[in-house]
Amino acid sequence: MSEPLTLLYGGTFDPIHLGHLAIARAARDALHATVRLMPAADPPHRATPGAAAAHRARMVELAVAGERGLCVDRRELRRDGPSYSVDTLRELRAALGERAPVALLVGADSFLGLPAWKEWRALFALAHLVVAERPGRALEDAPAELAQAVAGRWTACADDLRRAPAGRLFRLVHPLHPASASAIRAAIREGGPWRAMVPPAVAAYIDRHALYAGGAPHSPPL
Repeated sequence: MSEPLTLLYGGTFDPIHLGHLAIARAARDALHATVRLMPAADPPHRATPGAAAAHRARMVELAVAGERGLCVDRRELRRDGPSYSVDTLRELRAALGERAPVALLVGADSFLGLPAWKEWRALFALAHLVVAERPGRALEDAPAELAQAVAGRWTACADDLRRAPAGRLFRLVHPLHPASASAIRAAIREGGPWRAMVPPAVAAYIDRHALYAGGAPHSPPL
């Protein structure tokens, strides 16, 4: 009998937007699992976030409030230093045991850049990877070392992710959405339209705390 799948969706969520939610919902429905959205405190593979980690985590909480099968995981905010996925997965694996099925949901860009991650080859022994496709980024165009590492790991069967603790790759097809965090931040700075790209509660939070507008934001919540 297969075991419940622990599914993590990590990201900066700077801010969380409707595109993030579309991916999370698609993963929830395709894999029949609760999606744990996990804001990174100190993302090592990108520029410093525009909002403090506490603000970003609170916006994720507001975005998923009342959403079936979506919740927030703050584990990376409780750890000092860069938010390396391999460290997070080792911490989770130590808590759940060696046999529990664990999966990490990543976007196509993150997947294709995997060789730049810390100890990236170790990820396959710690978790499955669920890869959200993106138009124009063919997963088959992976660098040679990545293509070699994932050869034979792909599966089209969601149940395969429950039958083993780690090591498989699943291609997630999801509804396309034009929202992007960088476009939202730019629109806020420049006074352009942006509110339709985020949940209403997140838009209200951004306004209330003056996030991304170029001035000094209010103190983040405790």
